[in-house]
Amino acid sequence: MKRLRFALCLATTLFAGLSPAADDLKKVAAAIDGYRFEFPCRDPMPENPKPGADGISARMTDDPKTNDKFTDVKTFGGEAGKLYKVTLRVRGVVEPMMYKDGQQVGERFYIGGVPNNKTYNIYQLSVSSPAQHFFFNRDDKVGHRIFTIDYTATLEIDGGATLTLHGDGQNGHMITNFSKLVVPGIAPAPQPFNGQFIQLDVVDVAEVK
Repeated sequence: MKRLRFALCLATTLFAGLSPAADDLKKVAAAIDGYRFEFPCRDPMPENPKPGADGISARMTDDPKTNDKFTDVKTFGGEAGKLYKVTLRVRGVVEPMMYKDGQQVGERFYIGGVPNNKTYNIYQLSVSSPAQHFFFNRDDKVGHRIFTIDYTATLEIDGGATLTLHGDGQNGHMITNFSKLVVPGIAPAPQPFNGQFIQLDVVDVAEVK
């Protein structure tokens, strides 16, 4: 019995020692874990929204330099000289946007390239090293549509890299959440978000050997 108890205690100690290490590696990407791109509507959501309706962005200003756009700059963790593979879960309620001259991965994720429309919302993450940028709401065509997204995407990021998260509504308007779509488990669920958003959650981080 004593030997069994000792073995159980040893196993518990070993597993307890592994867990913090895994958690510490995930913390390398804490700067973007839970980050949200948000384009709220200026006006309250009507009780019975008109299908396909657009609305005025709460981010609209009179200055073209700031109108309906925002940029947040973060610093990725980890050690300089080390490369990390970061898996993100990407969820939200968005309108479609077209991109070109890059690489489509899956239905909605787009690597590199440039926007291919001048009016619909852009959701972009740029990484300084290795230099690359990514878009999250790719579609074959734009239109007065709104839909939910829920997928994973894997990025490679060097330790200490600069992360630039940029949202651009381009024209001060957006397709409203006229269907009152909700992403389960993401605030303000179970209520619909009055506008559009994308939330990034870190699922896994692994060092690239």
